[in-house]
Amino acid sequence: MCRWGTSRVVRLCQPKEVSGRTEVPVDACIAPLVQMLNDFGVHTTGACCGHSKAPGWISYEQDGEQCEMRILPNCQETPAHV
Repeated sequence: MCRWGTSRVVRLCQPKEVSGRTEVPVDACIAPLVQMLNDFGVHTTGACCGHSKAPGWISYEQDGEQCEMRILPNCQETPAHV
């Protein structure tokens, strides 16, 4: 997770007439994921990586409903012993 205030600009998939903007700043560590969603036509409406204090989230609109996906922190895997 990135530090609070570290952001990258993401292009939105909605036209400016709908969303009021064409680009928004997003937490740098999840900006590529948010950009990919928008590139595939998913109308994202908000995002936060959680900054190592809480799970991150990306909110989006689907079929007129507000939805949210959670971004869980990385977990270290214990190597399997053979």
